[in-house]
Amino acid sequence: MGGGWGCQGVGVARTPRRPAELVGRVFFAREAIHRGLLTKNDLRTSAWRRIFHNVYADARLTLTHRARCRAAASWLFPPGCAIAGRSAVALHGGVAPHPDDPVEVVVRPESRFGPLAGFLIHVAAWREGEVQRRDGCAVTTPVRTCWDLANWLDLVDAVALIDSLRHVHAVTLPELEHYLSQHRGERGWRKFAEAVALSDGGAESLPESRLRVRLVRAGLPRPATQHVVERAGRFIARVDLAWPELKIAIEYDGLWHHDPAQLHRDRQRLNKLLGDEWIVLHVTSQRMREDFDGFLAEVHAALRSRSRRPS
Repeated sequence: MGGGWGCQGVGVARTPRRPAELVGRVFFAREAIHRGLLTKNDLRTSAWRRIFHNVYADARLTLTHRARCRAAASWLFPPGCAIAGRSAVALHGGVAPHPDDPVEVVVRPESRFGPLAGFLIHVAAWREGEVQRRDGCAVTTPVRTCWDLANWLDLVDAVALIDSLRHVHAVTLPELEHYLSQHRGERGWRKFAEAVALSDGGAESLPESRLRVRLVRAGLPRPATQHVVERAGRFIARVDLAWPELKIAIEYDGLWHHDPAQLHRDRQRLNKLLGDEWIVLHVTSQRMREDFDGFLAEVHAALRSRSRRPS
């Protein structure tokens, strides 16, 4: 009797429905329900993941930030709305935000969009030609994206993202300078001018860019990015930042704790510079956060020592 009672199915979770049409897909929930593929209760199961209001995905699907941008533009955007800011950087091939970071959009003042969970919304107008189609999305052009970054973000973060776009050749310095000349005198042009002047397409990471900008804003001479050191025409090493004429280099030590072998290779590479009398200073993300002034003093001391050195 006891065994028969236990077979009634009480407390047994049912297998979530996974219609083949939706497996591995991002979809508009209202449409899926209208077609009879799912019910509202089905959407609450572990099979599906809510991305935005009425937008869901197969829970087993790994979503990038770019994919979330495409989903938002496909099903939620009204006219007068475009991917912008950090999200636009990702769509143009630059550094992408974390997959779960809000999708950044710009909305014309007359358009109605938001507030909605999962979005960072800016209200601003744009000129003809400043929004284009990319990956099926309306997105601000690279140069307009740089303008927005300079006006929406802290200068250090804005320059780092502009560096990212320049590094992948999504935008060039002449294009930025031409855009500046067209908008000189408008609200925000000074911020844009400063960001453009500090940008450098040679930078290869956001932390490296932030370090460079902080050094320059602290009054140090502008360092070269990704400087290649050679000896008798042969490659010796490439360093993140350098003052080549003084033989001083700075290396940003990032995620070495995740890759000890890479740390070993880089230290071996940098040790070769000692034979050429280079000073190599190292800085970590923790030092940047907690003791940047101390590191800055070390850089100042190195620059002074080499500046006094007889030629």
